[in-house]
Amino acid sequence: MRVAIISDIHSNLEALTKAIEVIDRQSVDEIICLGDIVGYGANPNECIELVRQRCSAIIKGNHEDAVENISLIEYFTDDARSAVFWTRKRLTEKNFDFLLTLPLTHKSGDLLFVHASPCNPIEWHYIVDNSDASDAFCCFSESLCFIGHTHMPTIFSTNGRASAITKDERYLVNVGSIGQPRDRNIELSFGLLDTDTWKYENIRATYDVETTVKKILNTDLPARLGQRLLMGV
Repeated sequence: MRVAIISDIHSNLEALTKAIEVIDRQSVDEIICLGDIVGYGANPNECIELVRQRCSAIIKGNHEDAVENISLIEYFTDDARSAVFWTRKRLTEKNFDFLLTLPLTHKSGDLLFVHASPCNPIEWHYIVDNSDASDAFCCFSESLCFIGHTHMPTIFSTNGRASAITKDERYLVNVGSIGQPRDRNIELSFGLLDTDTWKYENIRATYDVETTVKKILNTDLPARLGQRLLMGV
């Protein structure tokens, strides 16, 4: 089976649409979304609806949680707070209610899927280095745990950073971000796993970032939320 894992779309319809186009050329059997469909960008409803149409499993990210529990914006940057309020005003009732139903984790066989960390998923911990990863390995038993949240594609093994996965180790795999990459590469990022060959690839692709930026600049969202897309930060 071939599984595409997407995360951190952040209301970027152009990036999501392009990612789906790429996925459709990869003979993928299912798509799993690790959350943060909304936030930052100008098309929250359209992104929710496309994810609902195409993904077999969708889990909650911290931006979905913040839409429901506005007190969480205490931990957000000023730009992210503004985006939460903007998004809440524009979500349809149907899409708002849908976000309330999302689970924090999804398990499929020997695979675990979570937005931020397998350790207390509702607390939205960041896994950015070997120390964070080492702690996280204590919180799951599966061979592979797929995460997003940092917007930076990375593979951690129990021995530290890795460039590929094998059957001989356990791994934490960050698939990166569809809608707001932060590794100084403006291309969208997602993961592709073949469960038969146990091969994992990080897929990057260009999209119409200029249109995405213009859409943000034409709203009352903070301009920086568009400008940063041109720098991959």
